[in-house]
Amino acid sequence: MKLHRQLSARQEAQTERNLIAALLTLRSVEECRAFLRDLCTPAEIQAMADRWAVVDCLRRGLPYRRIHEQTGVSLTTIGRVARYLAQGNGGYQLAAQRMDGARRADTRRAEERSGNHG
Repeated sequence: MKLHRQLSARQEAQTERNLIAALLTLRSVEECRAFLRDLCTPAEIQAMADRWAVVDCLRRGLPYRRIHEQTGVSLTTIGRVARYLAQGNGGYQLAAQRMDGARRADTRRAEERSGNHG
């Protein structure tokens, strides 16, 4: 966070809410990608993508060293992601669970289209 800003805590919170509200208006992967590419530097997007990849690896039970080898993410960052996955605000868990549900639904739809009902 920038220390030279003269915003109150209330103003900072409102600024964050406005950003989140803007994210919630996006309706597709393509819209979200365009917004993030306008908002963030390529390095910032890569850092977020790397953290999200670590979440998946951790949920699959991979050891930190293996995650580092597969993703190139530092052990420090892996530890931080693991800590937030276990004891954070619940955001990683919620998004991961919803992604799991979406994948299962996609698989079911594909099986139904192919006539393969399990």
